[in-house]
Amino acid sequence: MNFSVQPVLENEEFQLIPLQQGDFESLYEVASDPKVWEQHPNKDRYKKEVFENFFTGAIESKGAFKIMEKATGDVLGSSRYYDFDKEDNHIFIGYTFYGTKSWGKGINPQVKKLMLDYIFQYVDKVHFHIGKENFRSQTALERLGGQKIAEEEVAYFGEPSRTNFVYEIKKEDWV
Repeated sequence: MNFSVQPVLENEEFQLIPLQQGDFESLYEVASDPKVWEQHPNKDRYKKEVFENFFTGAIESKGAFKIMEKATGDVLGSSRYYDFDKEDNHIFIGYTFYGTKSWGKGINPQVKKLMLDYIFQYVDKVHFHIGKENFRSQTALERLGGQKIAEEEVAYFGEPSRTNFVYEIKKEDWV
């Protein structure tokens, strides 16, 4: 891999900053609302001990970000790059979540655009794991042009495996 999966990415409104150990409390403040996780494969991530495992996986991935609103300095959520496949030249984007105050404001499409614009300099395809019951994320990915290409069992870091759909966006289709 001849590129960084943890650059600082930003536009006028938002900044994606590499996640660090000291970010736990500010990110957990966003993640501690059960509503955030109600459609995710692990609905218990609002519990501190469960989120600690999620956060450890994010740090160990070395591709995770905290998502910040530049005007306020508020932490809005997190996302990450993971599982680069050199042979097929694709990478995953996922483990994304936002606090409820960020929902429905067009933040996710802007963040995904930052991430996709950057990573398509290096890969041909981006894949996304989305829980089969996470209808909100499925709709969001389809609006970005994602196509469902598979269904597979995914074992998230330190968690039992769950059924996920795999979505794909190809570089040539990204506008």
